[in-house]
Amino acid sequence: MKEQIRSQLHDPRQLEHLYRTNKGSFKREFNSLYPELRGNPLADFWHERLQYEGDELHWGSRGELLFIGIAALLAGLIAKFPVIFGFREEFFYPRNIGFIAFPPLLAYFAWKHRLSTSNLAIIVALSLGGLVFINVFPDVSRSDTLVLSCIHLLLFLWSILGFTFVGTVKDDPEKRLSYLRYNGDLIVMTTLILIAGGILTGLTLGLFELIGLHIQKFYFEYIVIFGLPAAPLVGTYLTQTNPQLVGKVSPVIAKLFSPLVLVMLVIYLIAIFYSGKDPYQDREFLLLFNALLIGVMALIFFSIAETSKNQQRMFEVWILALLSVVTIVVNGIALSAIVFRISEWGITPNRLAVLGSNILILINLLLVTLRLFKVIAKKSDLIDVGKAMAFYLPIYSVWTVIVTFLFPLFFGFK
Repeated sequence: MKEQIRSQLHDPRQLEHLYRTNKGSFKREFNSLYPELRGNPLADFWHERLQYEGDELHWGSRGELLFIGIAALLAGLIAKFPVIFGFREEFFYPRNIGFIAFPPLLAYFAWKHRLSTSNLAIIVALSLGGLVFINVFPDVSRSDTLVLSCIHLLLFLWSILGFTFVGTVKDDPEKRLSYLRYNGDLIVMTTLILIAGGILTGLTLGLFELIGLHIQKFYFEYIVIFGLPAAPLVGTYLTQTNPQLVGKVSPVIAKLFSPLVLVMLVIYLIAIFYSGKDPYQDREFLLLFNALLIGVMALIFFSIAETSKNQQRMFEVWILALLSVVTIVVNGIALSAIVFRISEWGITPNRLAVLGSNILILINLLLVTLRLFKVIAKKSDLIDVGKAMAFYLPIYSVWTVIVTFLFPLFFGFK
């Protein structure tokens, strides 16, 4: 899209055609391209046009709405497979929850971005490989590698979605950062949809209860089970066709929560010493500690993805830098705890997975923190921080492949 915009800049008709073909992608790529086009009358006109945000909601074409409707219906049908085909729910859902939510999103972006046949073949092959592997995994009563594969399979599918969104394996920092921004916007929009759906569910069940009709079983089996898989797809559609819906909400959330999380983390680290909790001995506490680490790291990355779009105030950069430093301390505690547990009780699939994840996160945080302090020293800018973060994303994808597919083989599916 970026190259098409650049090559058609002299042709207003072709620019209009590109815009109408894919408004979300056009706006995203034009905004990233505009700094080098500033001063061109047509580019200046499009900049003002794209920055203008009206109150109206764009619902897309009939073809887009039809595609979303069919994809949402198929996602609901996949969710009903245990009922339709008699699969055991405890077998089907842990292994296949990702194949309910992700295929509609993969299909949507593949269709919107008009991916080449070769890229489509890669996406289908990778998805089918994951589907087959997780469903032929031995059905044992207890298996740590099965749990790890099910969790990391979601991240594997998320990586495939990223490839579908970006459309290439080449290093394209702006597109990768756009993918992170999309995830932030999607979380906000999907949460709003689910809250609205929860309110509608409560009202519907309550009203029918008043007239003596008990529809709970029917409602949850045929309405909720179709609505839940559709929520991220509808959220994606709305964020892509109406970037203004949450385009200002996500940055506000990032700016609001970053300092609050920084204060919370500092207080939490101090409180650990007074609580008597020991991540070196308490396994559950260590797991929660790592979950906290991943959540804070995600907040940092989404914040950087948002702030890298424009030059921000130095105060915000300082907050991100300090938050990264404190998160490195948290990571160091978690990493030392898992190394201690491995030295005391040996290697297990869970310990090795946590060790590898913590090492990758630590390296990434160090790179990001170094770039942030270079920004503070005015030796770099936030765009370079975003590039460093975007460059590292494929490494996480490689790690998900290792844990999902190789850990079970290495540890004998135990």
